[in-house]
Amino acid sequence: MDDKKICFIICYNRKVYLEECLLYLQHLYVPNGFSVDFLTISDAPSITEGYQAAMEESDAKYKIYMHQDVFILYPYFLDSLIEIFQLYSRIGMIGMVGTPEFSSDYIMWSKQLVGGHYKDYYCNQDRDKTCAYDNYRYELNHGLSMVDAIDGFLMATAYDIPWRTDLLDGWHFYDVSQSFEFRKRGYKIAVPGQNCPWCLHDDGTAVGLWDYDQYRRICMEEYPLSLLPPGTH
Repeated sequence: MDDKKICFIICYNRKVYLEECLLYLQHLYVPNGFSVDFLTISDAPSITEGYQAAMEESDAKYKIYMHQDVFILYPYFLDSLIEIFQLYSRIGMIGMVGTPEFSSDYIMWSKQLVGGHYKDYYCNQDRDKTCAYDNYRYELNHGLSMVDAIDGFLMATAYDIPWRTDLLDGWHFYDVSQSFEFRKRGYKIAVPGQNCPWCLHDDGTAVGLWDYDQYRRICMEEYPLSLLPPGTH
């Protein structure tokens, strides 16, 4: 494992989104002594299978799994992530939005969220001509909020934990599952403080929700909240 390498891992099905995503990534400052790699996966049968295959292929210690429609705006994004991981060895995963207390209905947005990001949803729906700024509350400890789970539009890891390809064969709840897998192994999950959001998520063409409840129920059965270690302290 190369502890001086960062790998971006992106599943995609629209090349125009991927090209724009990569354009933003190529303008980020790279921490001194580090190298950056990119793995893109097209037509994956599921997001867990795509991410698992890329995880096994990459020798980078630090991996950033992200949607094709996420554009990183903050130029010092990589410096900030590496600094957090190096300062706090028990932080295994970082996201841009998360929930400090996971809801009993297993829907992340049912509880208060922390973090912030720009979303282009309203633009795509023609409700407004300006992008929405989702700014959630913060409870910061040294610039971080510890959370139970993070939103899957961007998930940065410092350790390789297998993705549950045996459990989730679609495009939903992989973020909840992976958050719980990290917590089961004793790792913390963090959301950094962002004076301005570090990312734009253009999710107006997001995956449909027709099978969302199926995977919600799978996670409810697999990860009883009463058996999980606390994630926020």
